[in-house]
Amino acid sequence: MLEHGGRLRAAAQHYGIAEAEWLDLSTGLAPWPFEVPPIALRAWARLPENDDGLEAAAADYYGTSHLLPVPGTQAAIQALPRLRRAGRVGVLSPCYAEHAEAWRNGGFLVRELMEEEVDYFIEHLDVLVVVNPNNPTGLKLAPQLLLEWHSRLAERGGWLVVDEAFMDVTPESSLVAEADRSGLIVLRSFGKFFGLAGVRLGFVMAQASLLKQLEVQIGPWAVSGPTRELGRVCLQDRAAQLHQRQRCEQAGTRLFELLSQHGLPPQGGCALFQWVRTPRAKALHEFCARRGILLRLFSTGDSHTDSLRFGLPADERDWQRIASALTEFNGHSS
Repeated sequence: MLEHGGRLRAAAQHYGIAEAEWLDLSTGLAPWPFEVPPIALRAWARLPENDDGLEAAAADYYGTSHLLPVPGTQAAIQALPRLRRAGRVGVLSPCYAEHAEAWRNGGFLVRELMEEEVDYFIEHLDVLVVVNPNNPTGLKLAPQLLLEWHSRLAERGGWLVVDEAFMDVTPESSLVAEADRSGLIVLRSFGKFFGLAGVRLGFVMAQASLLKQLEVQIGPWAVSGPTRELGRVCLQDRAAQLHQRQRCEQAGTRLFELLSQHGLPPQGGCALFQWVRTPRAKALHEFCARRGILLRLFSTGDSHTDSLRFGLPADERDWQRIASALTEFNGHSS
């Protein structure tokens, strides 16, 4: 299993600090979960059915009817390689590591690429995978550039897979409206923006024929009845969505400014996290962890390229806590 953020229980055990005392900034989740609605007993008692309004609510929210609910986009990431014969896959890196891992496990030759290398290698690729906005760097690519890459791949029967897990705050940059194009596959996470990662829900947008193949691979009743009911309600709650976007944008800006004020100007980020590359990454990660603040460390083996991802604090107490830790760290290391 690859390492991910959010391993709070392991951190609590390692540092001897009770879980309830931690400030977990290691994930890119919105720290304000949507209210969980009452779940009807029938949702627990019966097998889920796909005429319960979830697909209609998702189509209205995302702006396309070419979609398939899945039990978290991780399920789709692992299933997509089974829909193609072995070939060559480019993954724009660094990014969410499960993408490259899934294609390698599927028997594909995987090359991890920088943005400036794509034009050189794309004619030799069968699939190109892009996370947009990227995790953890926050790099956001223009839709026009992505569609150009898609066109070059599609004319040879190739795919462009775009993981838009962090796109909800900036839906104007999404490619979901183009999801009916042959060879374009868009992944959207539910848990990150809605702050409900535990429900394990995501959506895949693509041509109907590909979605049918993917549905067969994932299997029947993949999304539970309670998850479907909760997802439908949240996707229909426009007022709560607007409020969530506004506070994510405000918190993302505040986090950028806070880190910059403490000598850690982010090199990238989005409304849900900020990314800092610094030679002090390991030291800061350890310093904060010993004080019950969990950050996401990306260690490369070279301190000059190590980095940290900072998630959003939820309230003023959390903001003061991370600010105090950064002040103390700078005083301690000076």
